[in-house]
Amino acid sequence: MIIIKPNITYDVHVMESFEFESGRVLENVVVEYGINGVPKYDEDGNIINAVIYFPTLKGASSILAKNIDLIYDFDNDNYFFIKITSLGAPNSCSPSSTGLMHGFPTYTFKDRVNFQRQFLAEKFNIKKILGIIGEGIGGFGVYTWACEYPDEMEFIIILNSTYKTGGYRHVLLRTAEAIIDSCDDFYSNEYSVSVTKIIVALSRLRFAGQFSNNVFESLSNDELDVLMEDFVDEGLFMDIHDFKSRNDCLLDYDVSDKLHNIKAKALIIGFGDISRSEERRVGKECRS
Repeated sequence: MIIIKPNITYDVHVMESFEFESGRVLENVVVEYGINGVPKYDEDGNIINAVIYFPTLKGASSILAKNIDLIYDFDNDNYFFIKITSLGAPNSCSPSSTGLMHGFPTYTFKDRVNFQRQFLAEKFNIKKILGIIGEGIGGFGVYTWACEYPDEMEFIIILNSTYKTGGYRHVLLRTAEAIIDSCDDFYSNEYSVSVTKIIVALSRLRFAGQFSNNVFESLSNDELDVLMEDFVDEGLFMDIHDFKSRNDCLLDYDVSDKLHNIKAKALIIGFGDISRSEERRVGKECRS
């Protein structure tokens, strides 16, 4: 388990503008961020111990975070943790927070990384970081950063993640895409009963990807129904436009042809044969 101490202080920074890979530019771009730990500086006044943390969508409830035997206990006196709410997510620049809804620019994981890089440079004058940690979908950002800008970090730690969208996840994302496309009211910018039904359907689909098949088989149908309805209730707070933007971004995610760019020391932790295969693939690419 990677222990990130919970006493994170959150704040907001506004960037004058941000340009997407598509060329679209948004102004007055809000970035939510949290910090923890103590920054250390070199003789030129540059922070040298910044560690960027990309959480999974499950946050503190992550099954992985609660069950990994390997513990990395980072001392807050020696590391300066920065957790940046991603581009496209509520509280930072997103379809819902900007009011652009379905008119929000299409973004990629490279856009998400550039969003964070620009923020770090503007707010903390950080252009090189000590390390990046990511779990689940958060690991996608770590892979992207390490592949696109390999000289900007010394280490990466990735938990239960992958370097491309494929297999079961691809099927789930395509199904979510079809569910949203079936809703004529999606482009109305006003919530309706049909949009709410779509959110419920998407939440149930997302629930299907929360646990392994072994976990699902170990529970009774009644237990599954209770867990699923609790998950659906939480999902009702999800904005459909934020969800679709992220879903589109995930569908296009693939850095498999850039793994050889990684220069940072890499620790990949995962479960199952696929994860072990991925560890071998990344290790081979990083050594070649």
